[in-house]
Amino acid sequence: MSGTVYLVGAGPGAADLLTLRAARLLGEAGIVLHDALVPAEILALAPGAEKVPVGKRSGRHSTVQRFINKRLADAAREHAVVVRLKGGDPMLFGRAQEEIRYLVSRGIRVEVVPGVTAALAAAAQAGVSLTERGVARSVAFVTPRVGEGAAPSSWLDAARAADTVAIYMGAGDAPAIARALIGAGRSPSLPVVLVENASQAGSRTIAGTLAELPALAAQLNGGAATILLGEVFSAAVVAKRQPRRRPQAR
Repeated sequence: MSGTVYLVGAGPGAADLLTLRAARLLGEAGIVLHDALVPAEILALAPGAEKVPVGKRSGRHSTVQRFINKRLADAAREHAVVVRLKGGDPMLFGRAQEEIRYLVSRGIRVEVVPGVTAALAAAAQAGVSLTERGVARSVAFVTPRVGEGAAPSSWLDAARAADTVAIYMGAGDAPAIARALIGAGRSPSLPVVLVENASQAGSRTIAGTLAELPALAAQLNGGAATILLGEVFSAAVVAKRQPRRRPQAR
């Protein structure tokens, strides 16, 4: 058998944000190789599939990419529908190109099913558009994280030039990120929003300034978090800082 491997975006976590195509393929899959952060609610949409966790999380045991590549190729010889389920969108910081290249070189058909990426889910939850006429006309999606043996990241150049910046996998490096951005010329008072577990139950939104980023990140509870910064978030910062009104005594 020569099956098809589908690189499917699981989105930010809420099952009802999956595309119709993603949900259909999960129902048809013989095997699902999934990231660590994919919730059980989404995996339940593949009741007849073998579930293989192949997640990667910073500071924790991770599945080596070459093993994932080989496992996908082997699965395609056993199943007509193989789903590689990735958090967010497969084509953004998901190492999809490595898997595509490996599978295509072995004559295995690959299709990509897009998903809602974390930055868009975080912006939606914060209620702030990443672009705004007269305020923000450019957006950069960056990550300071690099793999072992990889070339240094040029994230700082992109983050310095864009009006709005979405930083992936950066909450754990918040002090270094703040120092780097301020050192590169971004204002310490630049508005910043952190969204943890966007779209999921228990999600949190924290707002402040770039200078306050390390303290803001320290308030997170260990969930997946996206850092958003730019002038478009000014109103969100003001709203978070307004004191709550006490109920009037009757």
